[in-house]
Amino acid sequence: MNARAEIDPGICKFYTVVTAESEDNRHVTFEFESQCETIKELAMQINEISPVDAIRTLGPEENPMLSKARHLLQKKGCCDACIVPAGAVKVMQIVTNLALPKDVSLSITKE
Repeated sequence: MNARAEIDPGICKFYTVVTAESEDNRHVTFEFESQCETIKELAMQINEISPVDAIRTLGPEENPMLSKARHLLQKKGCCDACIVPAGAVKVMQIVTNLALPKDVSLSITKE
């Protein structure tokens, strides 16, 4: 089974597509399509730990994907509030039936 997230991260304009695949509804592999060099590096790091065990990411330890993303984004001096890693985790949960597929949105205004 596959699930896909199309992510518009905002001001950087590095539109990203994340596809997650799972044969057993637990272990997930990913494909990232992005022009962002940091997201490309994150994709390589996630591929090093793939397949990711979606059930284990629900435990008390920090999600390994979000941990890698946080460290990489901080190291690169990027915004550690980048929504691409969260979108990848969400699509992983959907492909493994840990969450239901539903669009999310975030509207930001400065007042």
